[in-house]
Amino acid sequence: MVEPFHISIRMDTFHEVLDLGGTFVFALSGGVAGVKHRLDIFGVLVLSFAAANSGGIARDVMIGATPVAALSNWRYVVVSLLAGLLTFYCYRFINRLSGSVLIFDAAGLALFAVTGATKALTYHLGPISAALLGMLTGIGGGIARDILIMEVPVVLRADLYAVAALAGAAIVVIGYMLHLSSALATCVGAVLCFGLRFMAIRYGWRLPVAAVE
Repeated sequence: MVEPFHISIRMDTFHEVLDLGGTFVFALSGGVAGVKHRLDIFGVLVLSFAAANSGGIARDVMIGATPVAALSNWRYVVVSLLAGLLTFYCYRFINRLSGSVLIFDAAGLALFAVTGATKALTYHLGPISAALLGMLTGIGGGIARDILIMEVPVVLRADLYAVAALAGAAIVVIGYMLHLSSALATCVGAVLCFGLRFMAIRYGWRLPVAAVE
């Protein structure tokens, strides 16, 4: 029998692990971007923390989950800084491993989108609000990272970015409405989000843009 969607202590731990995983890979994306832009070690660590935690901070503030997890839970700070240091000192290896900052970004997007939607549901937001908040959680870190290095955020460049995050978050919400297993809905949503983003990167899938003369 399929486990109904609920947040028990075990599932809280499961989603916190996913949230920390998203924090780590987004911090890596921030660190890689910082090294590429020739920032010093402090700048790399700041960019890692901002990329890893901006979306979660925005989520927690909007649902009233204060003090926010990124500041009240030492694990988020430690994971962010460790990822930044790892990137700073092992940049060549990490850059080869990832192939691109976009791969880490896609992984962070997927993990944050589903955990953002899950946390919104636990705070009793409606299905549409939870899906939108999941999307915001996913795209927030990338926006902060790109603004800090003075680039147009990826989410505004017509790639399947926010759409992928919204799709992943929507799967979590649909799972909740259908009383499916929360773990199953979370995993499917994360895979869908990452798959859409990865395919967009690989094959250049883009949303329509306005024609200019």
